[in-house]
Amino acid sequence: MPQYSQFQPKPYRPRMSAFWYFDRWPYLLFVLREISSFFVAYFAVLVLVQIYALSADPTVYAAFQACMRNPLMIILNAVTLLFMLLHAATWFNLVPRVMAREMTGRQLSDLMVAAPNYFVFFGASVIIALFILRIL
Repeated sequence: MPQYSQFQPKPYRPRMSAFWYFDRWPYLLFVLREISSFFVAYFAVLVLVQIYALSADPTVYAAFQACMRNPLMIILNAVTLLFMLLHAATWFNLVPRVMAREMTGRQLSDLMVAAPNYFVFFGASVIIALFILRIL
C-alpha cells in the first residue's frame, strides 16, 4: 500500500460550471434529448387521460377539451411537440449505430439505414394529418 505523507499534493480538479453542457453543441443536444423523456412521459399520461375522458362521459370529455383550450396548455403541448420531434429524430439517428449495416456484402451509409425510419414517420404523420383534417 502506498504511504501518503502530510504534504501529499492534491489532485488537479478543474472547476466545472453547472452549465457545462452549453460549451459544445453535442453536449447540449445530449441534455435536450434526456430532457425530452419527461415530455414523452407527459404525452403518454395526457393520452391516457384523454382515453379515460372519452370512455367516461361526454361531459368529462368536454371538460378535458376545455382544459386543452387553455393558452398555457396550448403552449405546453407545442413545446411537447418540439421535444417529441427531437426525441424521435435523435433515436432515428441512433439506428445506424446499433444495427448491422451490411447488405449484399457491402457497407450501407448511415443515411441509408436511418432514412426508412424518417419515411415511415413522415408517412404516418401525413396520414394522421389528413385524417384530422377529414380529407380521407
